[in-house]
Amino acid sequence: MEFQDVTHRRRMVRTFQDRPIDPSVVERILRTANRGPSAGFTQGYAFLVFEGDQTKDFWDAAFRGSEPFGWAPGLMRAPLVIVPLSSKRAYLERYAEPDKGWTDLDESRWPVPYWHVDAAFASMLILLAAVDEGLGALFFGIFPPENVPALLRTFGVPEEFEPVGAIAVGHPEEDRVRSSAARGRKPLEAVVHRGRW
Repeated sequence: MEFQDVTHRRRMVRTFQDRPIDPSVVERILRTANRGPSAGFTQGYAFLVFEGDQTKDFWDAAFRGSEPFGWAPGLMRAPLVIVPLSSKRAYLERYAEPDKGWTDLDESRWPVPYWHVDAAFASMLILLAAVDEGLGALFFGIFPPENVPALLRTFGVPEEFEPVGAIAVGHPEEDRVRSSAARGRKPLEAVVHRGRW
């Protein structure tokens, strides 16, 4: 698929068919996610991946057995859930290396938390790769946030990693437009400011 077609077709899908994804497709999506830009080539992100029956383990741990998505009852049928995680420590340590010139791990040097930015880049690549494979995907937050520590402990995630959200991937069940998407995209003139605001 042409890149412009991928970006134009990308949308958040909330209802999935109960169909598996070919393992080679999953691998291509993950390899694509690993190609994102990374500050200092730190690559301080990781992916916790749940496929097939493992997705139930994710839903149970993340939402403690409750079904939080009454507005998207088909979401939990997604055969693939990817949790992108970021490591602040990896970036602080990388930029204390000799080629970067800092000698400490002072977080205040970072006006923007690039550990989250790089994980977000990888997340967008997952969303685009899913479309390129003829699939749909949804990026969503893990709520309530107090469930996150238990989720990480359940799956043995090292303490330095923090999830930036989760991504459900699968075969879309239908092509209906959600109320939010019905608002339409802002025109370019409303978001681009050339030279000054």
